[in-house]
Amino acid sequence: MRPSRVLRIAVAVGLTAIILWHADPRAVFRTAAHADPWWVLTAVLLVFVDRALMAWRWMDLLCALTPGSRPPFMAVLRTFFVSTFVGSFLPSIGGDAYRAYSLSRHDVRLAESAASVLMDRVLGVLAIAFIGALAVALNPRAGVGQAIVVPLACAAAACAVVAAAVFSDRAAALAQRVAARLPWRTAQRAGSSLTEAMRRYSNHHIELVRVLFASAGVQAIRVVQAYCLGRALAIEVPLATYFLLIPVVLLVMLLPITVSGLGTSQVAFQYLFGQAGVPAPQAVALSILFVALGVVGNLPGSLLYAFDADRPLPGGQRR
Repeated sequence: MRPSRVLRIAVAVGLTAIILWHADPRAVFRTAAHADPWWVLTAVLLVFVDRALMAWRWMDLLCALTPGSRPPFMAVLRTFFVSTFVGSFLPSIGGDAYRAYSLSRHDVRLAESAASVLMDRVLGVLAIAFIGALAVALNPRAGVGQAIVVPLACAAAACAVVAAAVFSDRAAALAQRVAARLPWRTAQRAGSSLTEAMRRYSNHHIELVRVLFASAGVQAIRVVQAYCLGRALAIEVPLATYFLLIPVVLLVMLLPITVSGLGTSQVAFQYLFGQAGVPAPQAVALSILFVALGVVGNLPGSLLYAFDADRPLPGGQRR
């Protein structure tokens, strides 16, 4: 196991242990054990809805592939769900990298598969920022602080940079010059090819708008999932508050610091929901259930991964 991965796991375990200790582990597990199963079941059903919507939006983004190179529908679907399962054991970008690599095994240029995954991620982040900003605008009396506004603004700014590289000739030229100055020739070619592949999306406005709306739907569903889990734990916080707080939690979970956002999500839940008056045991229990819900949503990919006879094994061999 690589040292960087060991470090991420250690950070995740350490952060989770610290949060549990401060929140009283017995109180946390007692709260989770008494969760209302009907609300939990509702959240589980919603997670499969959002996974289906996530798969559809990525398929829509394959519109920019070289004509005739798009793999069959079932191959793309398998690639998506297997990557979500593998991503359960990796930092957030690890699952994306696996998805780009897996798609490239179906005679798709690696730069094009990477561009589709990057656009999927960027539009997802933009949708999170949009949902959060809309919640802030609709709740002017909520007393929103920097802990909410700053992450949303940073996410929107990062998306704006990528959008400039896609739609602006000047920004694309700048990206090409930056790629040409990378220290390795392989990295130079990869950066140039990725920029070229990203530029293709400038001719697919309808698809991008469609995917952006689908992404907003995914993020809204995830907020409702958290609300259902909160109701299961008897957390008396209105849905509007979840729309303010969960987008920030989702952005924190995307940071490639730990595995599957474990640890960082517990910190974010306890701090943000603590500001809303939720006791620490309930906030931490909610964070644990929310992470577990994501793992449940990734389980279909585990079956596909287990029975994928063509997947690569360590050492470059195949089954």
